[in-house]
Amino acid sequence: MSTFSVKAYGAESDIADLKEMNIERRETTPNDVEIEILYCGVCHSDLHTARNDWGGTMYPAVPGHEIVGKITKIGSDVTKFKIGDLAAVGCLVDSCGTCESCKQDLEQYCLNGFTGTYNGLDKHLGGHTYGGYSEKVVVDQNFVLKVPSNLDLAAVAPLLCAGITTWSPLRHWNVGPNSKVAVVGLGGLGHMAIKLAKGLGAEVTLFSRTPGKTDDAKQLGADHVIISTNETQMESVKGKFDVIIDTVPYVHDVNPYVSTLNINGTHVLVGYLGGLEPILNTVPMIMGRKSVAGSVIGGIAETQELLDFCGEHNIVSEIEMINMQDINQAYERMLKSDVRYRFVIDMKSLS
Repeated sequence: MSTFSVKAYGAESDIADLKEMNIERRETTPNDVEIEILYCGVCHSDLHTARNDWGGTMYPAVPGHEIVGKITKIGSDVTKFKIGDLAAVGCLVDSCGTCESCKQDLEQYCLNGFTGTYNGLDKHLGGHTYGGYSEKVVVDQNFVLKVPSNLDLAAVAPLLCAGITTWSPLRHWNVGPNSKVAVVGLGGLGHMAIKLAKGLGAEVTLFSRTPGKTDDAKQLGADHVIISTNETQMESVKGKFDVIIDTVPYVHDVNPYVSTLNINGTHVLVGYLGGLEPILNTVPMIMGRKSVAGSVIGGIAETQELLDFCGEHNIVSEIEMINMQDINQAYERMLKSDVRYRFVIDMKSLS
């Protein structure tokens, strides 16, 4: 298969800073579109992959799965897009298409393993996939999304991961105007959970460990803020919430939050991968038919639904724009939670 070279930013090892490099992209096949990347969001998963925090990183690693751009070339069989269209790519660029999950538009749960936008197995060129920290990307049209033209394109980028990661559980657990939703953690995921839950008409509460985020949370749409370290405040919301979206990315005790669930309520983990500590207390779960669940991103149809909803309600992420050359400093700031609330790379800086 013929290829072409593009500039990118990537890491050669788990201890190396990201730097400029050249990577190969495939020429468009009949079903592909080529996208000039205009903006790429910066996700914690990018950092974890670059530094091999989860194991299994293939180097050189070129992260980036919150991609917004413009279509510059299309394959002969492409019917969904034309040259010049705005387009987006999220965390997935392929799946088997035949398993029960894929048949239900749940490609993120592909039973044969989806192909990640980066660090996935490249079915076309061999080796592994490279992400959006690059000039261009070539993707099957079925994994490309349409972008509402009325939205700030740069601020759309984080919707492709932070947005869909919180939208999918809100939709799965049927959040709507009569719902009481709580969000744990106010970061890249948390601020989107607040905006989207409020957009769906829910009464929204933020759980925070410190009072310092109260004003921000209310500006984003939260109706209430509960300080989770305050026993009196926690007692005041016992048995209240239908759904809790937990965006905390590290080990934490979920037991205090489970007690704030209503009958049939669900505490959904979207930010943390790994074991729970201390041990989950099942008594309130059994006595109130409460659940602790997990959720990851969304399928292509659901992600398009999110983008359309955001277009209708003028919802985008709160962002700080950076140049590609500033990515290593941005990673260090992310580790300190020093961003409000998502970095987005202006890819023109790579040219």
